[in-house]
Amino acid sequence: MSLGNIVLLIIVAIGAYLVAIYNKFVSLRAGIDAAWSDIDVQLKRRYDLIPALVDTVKGYKDYEAGTLEKVIQARQQGLSAGSMDEKAAAANALSGALGKLFALAEAYPDLKANENFLHLQGELSSLEGSIQNARRYYNAIVRDYNAKLESFPDLFVAQKFNFKLRDYFELEESEAEAVKKMPKIDF
Repeated sequence: MSLGNIVLLIIVAIGAYLVAIYNKFVSLRAGIDAAWSDIDVQLKRRYDLIPALVDTVKGYKDYEAGTLEKVIQARQQGLSAGSMDEKAAAANALSGALGKLFALAEAYPDLKANENFLHLQGELSSLEGSIQNARRYYNAIVRDYNAKLESFPDLFVAQKFNFKLRDYFELEESEAEAVKKMPKIDF
């Protein structure tokens, strides 16, 4: 083998390696987008349940209207959110408002016994679990993607093709506490 062939082979090998790095970035980016889409679907399902919950709770005249209004506002904020950051903020606000709503429901025995309210509360609790699972999956892919962006020699490919760091989708601390305090439904 001549020196020219060896140099050509090395150049081809480096080129193939760079293409593999680029393809991995594209694959991870597609995974992030798909994972976010899954979160978005779960959030929309949760937003769709809110009107029925509000109607059920409105039947209880003594119920705290301010808490119900916060749930309605948080739902509206989520429906009108455009960017991922706005949707994350809206999801956090709705989680907190729902946590407060369910905590206040403890003071209303008739509401707690309402079959429709219990059904909606169960569905929302189940959706909350699905959202948390989707969020963990999304954050895991973002972690892998961001780590690859900052790894050597991958960072050169990332810079060349303008791959950017992605944000995690996390609950704010105060909202996380409100969700943790959501009552569990025992049958």
